[in-house]
Formats: sequence, C-alpha cells, structure tokens
Amino acid sequence: MKLGALQLDRHLQQGLAPVYCISGDEPLLVQEACDLVRRHARAAGCEERLVMHADGGFDWNSLLREACGLSLFSQRRLLELRLPTGKPGDAGGKALQAYAADGGGDNILLVICGKLDAASQRTRWFKALEGVGVIVQVWPLSLRQLPDWITGRMRQAGLQPSREAAMVLAERVEGNLLAAAQEIEKLRMLRGEGAVSVDEVLAAVTDSARYDIFGLVDCALAGEEGRVVRMLDGLRAEGVEPTLVLWAMAREIRQLASMCGEVEQGAALGQVLARYRVWEKRKPLFTRALQRSQRRDWLAMIRASAKIDRCIKGLEAGSCWDELLQLALSMAGRKMTETV
Repeated sequence: MKLGALQLDRHLQQGLAPVYCISGDEPLLVQEACDLVRRHARAAGCEERLVMHADGGFDWNSLLREACGLSLFSQRRLLELRLPTGKPGDAGGKALQAYAADGGGDNILLVICGKLDAASQRTRWFKALEGVGVIVQVWPLSLRQLPDWITGRMRQAGLQPSREAAMVLAERVEGNLLAAAQEIEKLRMLRGEGAVSVDEVLAAVTDSARYDIFGLVDCALAGEEGRVVRMLDGLRAEGVEPTLVLWAMAREIRQLASMCGEVEQGAALGQVLARYRVWEKRKPLFTRALQRSQRRDWLAMIRASAKIDRCIKGLEAGSCWDELLQLALSMAGRKMTETV
C-alpha cells in the first residue's frame, strides 16, 4: 500500500503494518515520517530499536537473523534499516523479499532510503514490501506550497502568522525546510505564542551580524547608495563570506531581469509583482528598481555576478569586494561600465 506523508499519522492511529518503507530526498519530512512510525511502534510495545546500516559491507543475512531472534527487553522490536542509495543489490533484494515472505514475526521493519526512481519501484523487493506493508514517498515542497506549510507549522507551535509573515519566511529560507523549522522554533522561544507580523519574522531571521545581507539588498533596491557603501563595509569588517553577499544580490537580480522583461513587453507592473509573489512590504522596492533600470541593465548585472563568482573562486583577477560594491551600486541605480 502506498500512502502520502500527510496520510501516515491517520493510518498509524488505526494500527501498525509489519513493514514501512519511507523514501525521499527532503530530509526533514523523511525524518518526521520516521519519527511517527517510531513513536507508534514504541506505544505498541516495540521497546527495543535496532538500527542497521546497509552500506557496501552489510551482511544481509543479519536482517533475517534479527527478524527471528529474541529480545532480552521486549517481545517486539523495531528493526530500522537505513538504505541511503535505495539500491540493495541482488543479495539485499533477495533478503528483503525473504523478510516480506516470512513476515518478520512480531517485529516492525522500517526501511529508510533516498528517493526511489521508477526502475527501483518496479523491482521485486519493492513490490514485496509494498505487498505486506506501507510505502511512503516523501516529495519536496514547491515554492508555492512552502508558505502554506510554514503557516501550518507555525500554528502547530502556537504562532498565528499573517500571510505575508509566512511568505517572507519562505523567501528567506529558500526552500530549506530544516532552516524553516529552526526559525519557527526560534520565533516561538523569543516571543512566545500569538500573532506574528512581518517585522517580527524579519527581526528573528536577520543574520546575527550587525549589518545583514538582506538589509543590504533592500537598501540597494531602494536606491540608497550611501547606506549600501556603509553596509557592505560593515559586512566585510565582520567577516561575512563574499559568496553569501553575492548569492543574495544575484538572486534578486535574476528575478528582476525576468520581471523587467515582462514589463517591457507590455505586462502590467502590478500583475508582474503578483505573479512573482512579491510580498506587499517589498513591492515599493521592486517598483522603484524596475522603473529606474531596464532589462539590459539587469542582464549586465547578471554578467557582472558571474565575474565576481570567478573572482571569489580565484579564477579571475580582481578584488571581489570592490566588484561587489560596484554591483550593489548598480542595483541602486548607478550605471554599470562592463569589463567582462
């Protein structure tokens, strides 16, 4: 039987299957699905948990021996098999088929693996596990799904975020669910339960440095050249990696190049801002930036970003911090003289 990650909890409340196979390449969601199985297995009497790592030298016969073995501590055990590649090989495939055929006694088998491709899902061992147990395939969240996931997660923590607060947190974590979960926990610890505004999220996720990277980007979009110079100097003095500064600026530049292209082709600015999910508080920044620079300017900044990346990696001569300053000032509206 196949289940989605959101269906797993309800299924477990109705009773345990003998086998669970949880796969996917989203670490937090895989971990939480596994934690659900562990918690219900423990409540069902599996007081002992045995973890096996199916690496290159793994003895697959040990899985079958453990399934038949007796525990000194409990009648039932949770046998946790970690299979990162999702490819057990010939010996592993036969062992998993044999386990499924035998049933594993009163034990529960939890197989944890990476994303399984279509070929793996057609194998005999996969079909055998599916026949006697539950397959849970965890899929990464899309950027459109992320704000809703963050909203739900914050509510579980007793927080009541505004829609824009969830959107800005989604933007800041760049699809990293583990980072999002950590920021939500930090918010809960810092301010307790209750309503959460955009400003509170921004204050919580701002870098611990006195000058933060996202603040630099916003100053550049606002056209505040003097503050851009001071903030970039501050970031450099505090030892912030230039790679992070470039990443933050280049991300906005690429998006603005695409948005500007649509505006120049006749699309309404408001519709473009909505389509790119620019949250309300940043709309004035994006509007100013799009009005003062043309698409060819943003494309020149993309090329300059590539040059800075080469400088940081030592593949091209030049001072990456000097180049970052020129790039930030270009974002603020100063015309760029290309040297690439």
